Amino acid sequence: MSGHIIKANRHKQLRSFCMAAKVGGFSKAAELLQLSQPSVSLQIQGLEKELKAKLFIRNGPKVSLTDAGKKLLEMAQPLVEQMDSLPTRFTAMHGPEETAKINIAAGEASILYLLPSIVETFKQRYPDVHIRLHNVSGNSGVEAIRNNEVDFAVGPMFDVPADILYKQVYRFVPVLIMPFGHALAAVDDVSLHDIVQYDLILPPKHLNTWRIVDDVLQKHKLSYKTSLEAWSWEIIKKYVELGLGVSIVTSVSLTGKEKLVAKPLSKYFPDYYYGITMKRKGSLSLPAKNFIELIDPSFFLGP
Repeated sequence: MSGHIIKANRHKQLRSFCMAAKVGGFSKAAELLQLSQPSVSLQIQGLEKELKAKLFIRNGPKVSLTDAGKKLLEMAQPLVEQMDSLPTRFTAMHGPEETAKINIAAGEASILYLLPSIVETFKQRYPDVHIRLHNVSGNSGVEAIRNNEVDFAVGPMFDVPADILYKQVYRFVPVLIMPFGHALAAVDDVSLHDIVQYDLILPPKHLNTWRIVDDVLQKHKLSYKTSLEAWSWEIIKKYVELGLGVSIVTSVSLTGKEKLVAKPLSKYFPDYYYGITMKRKGSLSLPAKNFIELIDPSFFLGP
């Protein structure tokens, strides 16, 4: 009888195993799967017992895969992903005209830096699902959700209305960027006073980034000069590379390929959070749910 129970729970066991392998701990895996830590431990112990193999090296709260665990992960990860995506793939094949489309609201940063790899993976799995990216954010994104113009939004959310559900997924730090060879590049601990000695390149004044920078500098009673305003992070980075000023941006915008020096500024400015926004009371199509699960595997998991 116990053998039948183990087989019936195998998908749950493998899901817990894959999550623990990904995050390097049972407690964190349990948190993401919204299960208790003992439940995850028991599922993995049952899997080890059935396979007669030790899958993890346990070192306090942290775990790492054994050679057997690495082999199992290579086999199990695609199976878990296939099982989790089965409803969406079936729906897309069964009724593609009606259900196989997703509308996503996102600002430029999300579209350029966060979503490309997710969209690529999603399209590999569901090539028949049509995706439309709407370049809107903030209040415009919320209105698009309310008006059923988009299924959900990806990006930051500062004030969450009562009818909207928002869950943080990503955290990014504020950084000062400057061209190679800039005088501040050699300064280990850059201060706000150091920064305002140089022209700033910032987004327009009606955007939150400008307001945050202005608020911090005003609180420290520092005057500054803005030499250029530009809407796009890509434009800002380009003009900083040209030596026309320095800028304070979010680390999400840095790919590592820029000809820039970056200095973290979390000491002075708040971190930035990006997440998923949707109607608090509403339903999503299966393709939309599976897309969100690529961003955050725990988004729809119940207790």
